[in-house]
Amino acid sequence: MPEGHTVHGNARDLFARFGRSPVWVSSPQGRFTEGAALLHDATLVATDAHGKHLLARFDSGRVLHVHLGLYGKWTAGDGQPEPPRGQVRVRLEAEGGWADLRGPTACEVLDPGGVEALHARLGQDPLRSDADQAVAFARISRSRTTLGALLMQQEVVAGVGAVYRAEVLFRAGVNPYRPGREVTREEWESVWSDLVVLMGAGLKAGRIVTTRPEHRAKRKGTPTRGDAFYVYRRAGEPCRLCSTPVEHAQMVNRNLTWCPTCQPR
Repeated sequence: MPEGHTVHGNARDLFARFGRSPVWVSSPQGRFTEGAALLHDATLVATDAHGKHLLARFDSGRVLHVHLGLYGKWTAGDGQPEPPRGQVRVRLEAEGGWADLRGPTACEVLDPGGVEALHARLGQDPLRSDADQAVAFARISRSRTTLGALLMQQEVVAGVGAVYRAEVLFRAGVNPYRPGREVTREEWESVWSDLVVLMGAGLKAGRIVTTRPEHRAKRKGTPTRGDAFYVYRRAGEPCRLCSTPVEHAQMVNRNLTWCPTCQPR
């Protein structure tokens, strides 16, 4: 599933392509025909993201809400688009080009009240300027649930998925099975600050890289895919810092990896 930096990048790119222009909206697949009619030929005035949710606001007051889920994806291009191929839920067109949306979990039109309700149910997003890590910590510090699970609860921290969870906890030296109420404020502030940095870098680069240059096989130049992570997708491989085999388990139905030496219980 795309993590928060990808959705923020989608929001940025959509506005760069369609912002302040009338947008022709259609649903080649037919599953969003009524919603497309509500948005068609309105001007896109703003885009926003909160966690894994994208919001595109039009001058009509209506907002396109998209959650990509496991299979959703945007594709875009310049000029006139080719005839739709496959299951295109939404097609956006303007003089600046086109964008197609396929396979989203959620695709709907919201009014301002619906947008407010969406923001209210989502947690703190490290990529948003209005985020407050203290609000997240207030929930975490009262919970018996493990920190690894809490980081995946979008009503606590929005935008974090399996990659950022594994990597930020490794970098902080915090075991994912630590109950939230046993995490100190200092530990949480370190985790949060690192999320801000890592997710911001992911947004800028368009990919997730969490390793420091001194911990890579190739210390200079663009990190290879094999050098990108400390523990994610490295189950059974030696830890980059201590050579202990990286452990693997399932937590909240997602793969979890950690180093038992660098992240002791």
